[in-house]
Amino acid sequence: MLLRKLGRSELSVAPLAFGGNVFGWTADEATSFRLLDAFVDGGFNLIDTADAYSSWVPGHHGGESETILGRWMRDRGRRDDVVVATKVGMEMPGKGQGLSRSHIEASLKDSLARLQTDHVDLYQSHVDDAATPIEETLSAYARLVADGSVRAIGSSNFSADRLTASLAASEAGVWPRYESAQPKYNLVDRDVFEGALEQTCASANVGVLTHSSLAKGFLSGKYRSDPDYAKSPRGAAVQRLLTDRSRRILAAVEAVAGRLDVAPASVAIAWVVGRPTVTAAIASATSVEQLKELMDGATLRLDAAARGELDAAGAPAAP
Repeated sequence: MLLRKLGRSELSVAPLAFGGNVFGWTADEATSFRLLDAFVDGGFNLIDTADAYSSWVPGHHGGESETILGRWMRDRGRRDDVVVATKVGMEMPGKGQGLSRSHIEASLKDSLARLQTDHVDLYQSHVDDAATPIEETLSAYARLVADGSVRAIGSSNFSADRLTASLAASEAGVWPRYESAQPKYNLVDRDVFEGALEQTCASANVGVLTHSSLAKGFLSGKYRSDPDYAKSPRGAAVQRLLTDRSRRILAAVEAVAGRLDVAPASVAIAWVVGRPTVTAAIASATSVEQLKELMDGATLRLDAAARGELDAAGAPAAP
C-alpha cells in the first residue's frame, strides 16, 4: 500500500481511513473486530473516531467507539500497526464541550483510558469553538505534544478563514499547527471543500481527510426511493439527497462502475482519493463485503474520461 504523508507531520497514512462512528452503533463489538481485522490486514492503517461517538444512541454517553477500538488494539496486539485519530470538542453528555484548555486536557485523559494507549497519533478539534481563543486551544495542544500524549493535531469542520487564523496563530506562537483538515466532501457535497478551504490546505500543505465520503451511503446505491430510508438508522439523514441532481450523479457513478466491473462505492471513493489535495477518504462499513468495496476504491485509478463524466454529472443545472 502506497502511504501518503499527512501534512508536514511524521504521520503517513493509506488513502482510505476507517470511520469508527459505527463501532458500538450499527456494528457491535464482534463485527467491529472483524472489520478492523480485515481493514488492517488489507494494508490500511488510519482509524478515525471521536470521544462523542456514539452519544446520539439512546442509552449511550459517548466513548463507545473508542472503547471498542481500544479493546481491539489490546486483544490483537496491533497498536503499532494503526494510526489512531480521535477528536474532541463535540458535546459529551455530562462533561461539556468546546476547545478550552481544561476540556481538551480532561477529554484526552478519558480518551487515552478508553483507547488503552499512552498516546493519540492525531488529535483533532471536532468542530470550531468561537468562544475559546485560538491561542488557548493551541497552547493546550502544545503541552500535550510536548509530553508525548499527542503526536500531531488536526481540525475538523473548520471554515477556511478559521483554519487560516489558526495556522497564523501557530506560526506566531510557535505552537503545533493543524496538520490536517477534515471537511465533508463527496460527489454530492462539494461546495464546503472546493474553493477557499481547498486552496488554504494546498498552499499551507495541510493534509485533507474527507468525511461523509459516500454521502452517508447514498453513493453506494443503497438509497433510491422513500422505502429505502428504512434500511438503516442513517436512512433519514439521506433523504435530503434524493434530488434530480443526486440521481444524475448516482447514475454516472453506476455507469462508470459498470464499465470497470466494480461496485459504485468503489468508484465514489476513487473519485475522492484521486483529487490531488485529498490525503485520505474516511468511510465506514458494517460488513466485510462493504469494506472490500471501499478498499478496492482506494486503489482504483479513474481515467480522465471517467472523472470528467462524474464531474459533469454533479455540475449545476443550466438556467
